[in-house]
Amino acid sequence: MKKTLNSKKMLKKIIFMIILAYVIYVIISQQKTLNSYKTSQEYYTKKINEQLAYQETLISTKENINSVDYIEEIAREKLDMYLPNETVFIDKNK
Repeated sequence: MKKTLNSKKMLKKIIFMIILAYVIYVIISQQKTLNSYKTSQEYYTKKINEQLAYQETLISTKENINSVDYIEEIAREKLDMYLPNETVFIDKNK
């Protein structure tokens, strides 16, 4: 009688240990998944902020596109055009 009682207690302990090990395994694997999701969220949040900043620069460029200063700046930078009375210095080191 005692053998069956001891074996039942032992079986209960083994089942409890198996369930406990499984619960610990699930918690650890879920924590790893949550950490990867957090990393992804931080990456995409950073990308969104970069794109919002780029959008702001595009909006400001759009507002200034017809101004004389912007047209002169683009003519100097992109087309190498200058006003007739300007002195242009060229850096030979570049």
